Amino acid sequence: MPDLLRLPDVMRRTGHARSTVYLMVERGLLPKAVKISERASAWPSDEIDAVNAARIAGKGDDDVRKLIEQLERNREELEKAQRRIERLPNNA
Repeated sequence: MPDLLRLPDVMRRTGHARSTVYLMVERGLLPKAVKISERASAWPSDEIDAVNAARIAGKGDDDVRKLIEQLERNREELEKAQRRIERLPNNA
């Protein structure tokens, strides 16, 4: 299971300032944060690592946007699977 990164950690890992992190999320160049409580959000570390790896490999904005779309689809599929598991009868 990946770690969850709060904003200062994302800033350190990407080298971007706070405003740039949010601008990149808005432009589809970083994944959206997930809510971890009513007032807190974080990013899965594996998603930030994947974006960094793509940039290190020389991928451009269009390729990174495609990566972000795939990461967010994977997240949605994981959520769906979790909901299905929660609906299973308790076999205890």
